[in-house]
Amino acid sequence: MKQHAYLRLALMAILCPYLSFAQHTSNSTKKMNYPLTKKTEVSDTYFGTAVKDPYRWLEDDRAADTKIWVTAQNAVTQNYLSEIPFRTNIKNKLEKLWNYEKYSAPFKEGDYTYFYKNDGLQNQYVLYRQKKGGKPEVFLDPNQFSKDATTSLAGIEFTNDGSLAAYQISEGGSDWRKVIILKTSDKSILGDTIRDVKFSDLAWRGNEGFYYSSYDKPVQGSQLSGLTQYHKLFYHQLGTLQKEDKLIFGGDVTPRRYIGANVTEDDRFLIISASVSTTGNELYIQDLSKPGNQITKIVDNFDGNHTIIDNSGSKLYIHTNLNAPNYKVVTVDASNPQPQNWTDLIPESKNVLDISTGGGKIFASYLKDATSLVLQYDMNGHLDRTITLPGIGSAGGFSAKKNEKELYFTFTSYVYPPTIFKYSIPSGQSTVFKKSGVDFDPAQYESKQIFYNSKDGTKIPMIITYKKGVELNGKNPTLLYAYGGFGISLTPAFSTSNIILLDQGGIYAVPNLRGGGEYGEKWHLAGTKMQKQNVFDDFIAAAEYLVNNKYTSKDYLAISGGSNGGLLVGAVMSQRPELFKVAFPAVGVLDMLRYNKFTAGAGWAYDYGTAEDSKEMFEYLVKYSPYHALKQGVTYPATLITTADHDDRVVPAHSFKFAARLQDFHKGESPALIRIETNAGHGAGKPTGKIIEEQADKWAFMFYNMGLTYKD
Repeated sequence: MKQHAYLRLALMAILCPYLSFAQHTSNSTKKMNYPLTKKTEVSDTYFGTAVKDPYRWLEDDRAADTKIWVTAQNAVTQNYLSEIPFRTNIKNKLEKLWNYEKYSAPFKEGDYTYFYKNDGLQNQYVLYRQKKGGKPEVFLDPNQFSKDATTSLAGIEFTNDGSLAAYQISEGGSDWRKVIILKTSDKSILGDTIRDVKFSDLAWRGNEGFYYSSYDKPVQGSQLSGLTQYHKLFYHQLGTLQKEDKLIFGGDVTPRRYIGANVTEDDRFLIISASVSTTGNELYIQDLSKPGNQITKIVDNFDGNHTIIDNSGSKLYIHTNLNAPNYKVVTVDASNPQPQNWTDLIPESKNVLDISTGGGKIFASYLKDATSLVLQYDMNGHLDRTITLPGIGSAGGFSAKKNEKELYFTFTSYVYPPTIFKYSIPSGQSTVFKKSGVDFDPAQYESKQIFYNSKDGTKIPMIITYKKGVELNGKNPTLLYAYGGFGISLTPAFSTSNIILLDQGGIYAVPNLRGGGEYGEKWHLAGTKMQKQNVFDDFIAAAEYLVNNKYTSKDYLAISGGSNGGLLVGAVMSQRPELFKVAFPAVGVLDMLRYNKFTAGAGWAYDYGTAEDSKEMFEYLVKYSPYHALKQGVTYPATLITTADHDDRVVPAHSFKFAARLQDFHKGESPALIRIETNAGHGAGKPTGKIIEEQADKWAFMFYNMGLTYKD
């Protein structure tokens, strides 16, 4: 196999003359062949400063020379991984760990209760349904959508009576979706498939049709030509062609980058959310009870986030952070719904508030130091009770239709496998509905939250998980994982893959960095634009805490993050390369000068700013941009970059260019590799088999480069 891999590389060099090879020695003293990627004379000028971009040609991921480069890089990576002696053992162990029945929380639609189930190693979860007193039956099996199981079920929405369903499918992990409409009684398909849908909810209006959102489909070509600009909200009437669908909102009149819609449970109001970035939205309603009613604007700016969570007749319930960075719930009459008429129902508190509804109740889910606290209120804002949870962790669900008397929620933590509970809304009693079947004994592990000081003195929470009895001697293999962006909160969640690390005496640590949403909008803003360095400082300080307190040392510390977290890993490994032994930047945003030129990238400017904004913003971005911050002759950590050829959210060009420059500049003996998944996207819907292979490669790469072995 080794000779075959190198033969393929030699053939690639013949087919594509700019691919040549350099000899490097890994820490295991095995020589590696990196394809040395051609450099071209390309540069951009920002406010009088020229910035070279020699690997610009890799942005065209559909070009023949880029495909040859991908093949060559994958051959080098797979050859390296194949020589790790315990890689197969880890994969076999993961398959055993993964091979148990997994369920989602049930939900009721019409006469049926629906739930997702995976028998163990099925590539995609299967959607089942069951009548009361009846046996479960398969409703949709995504494993039958395509031969290689890379086509996934990406969402489903039922009419209020449950008689019709519209479901989305994603092919090869793409964000572009198709929508298929079913009659649920016999699963027969109604009408034509709706195509080219992206970043969309499906909102039924009675049983007559539904709303969906999409962009104008880009022409075929590179990801540069795939730039998605303005969203459009359409209404599809059943029995008509897609080309006849009516434009409801967006387009030239109201150009917005993201538009979402839903319809209240009583079918009275269409709710429209419109935004130009990932933070802040306008809010609109349309009263559907009378033909010809116009769309009414509730919030006319992008300064906050607002969602209509429910209604009672003309009374609207709104979840908002207007003048409330930690969010609150307000009410207003739909006849005059602007903010000056809002009345507080559930006031802002010191903890961040999220909201769901069910059974005529409001469920207030608070984040208390990144863990769940759930309170039940009536629709007048009176507290019914605090819901008892099994421990400190993450609880999610708490949603049902208004006439339901029970609902289901899921609880998990880093040492508590996901467990589904049935909850009685009138009594507040919870009972276990489904326990996890994973081979894991929580009693053998512990998870504790600590607070450490960042560079500027800000206290940052971090949860550290390990097997009981682990000696804090600085020699424990440790994975430090974080995100730090877009107001997204990292809350405790169980990972089957992490059992591999914990059972080897390893440590898993997750800090809640600024830029996230764990402490509200102020916490988020403290990690955006020209405050972004706070996020990197928080992560570096977390690593230093783990080293200083003997959880691990620089020789046994790995860092990991995906998407915006991939940016995080790329930035800190370029700023403090000596602090980490291994780095895993996954599907990362790594070119901060050009991220807004691709697909949906322009929508991230609220968090990042752009190089075109100002001289100061450009200088700030280019300083930390991972692709640009790499320096010639520096020893970087052993690095395994991961991306996918169908990723049309964070395009693979980021990872391609970063890998090319890292291989060129890195002077050390540790490997600098890129693993490019084929026929896959940003992550959602990835088949179980591919997930297991990727996780096995990650742990094998980490242990091997720390000089450790895997003990089965």
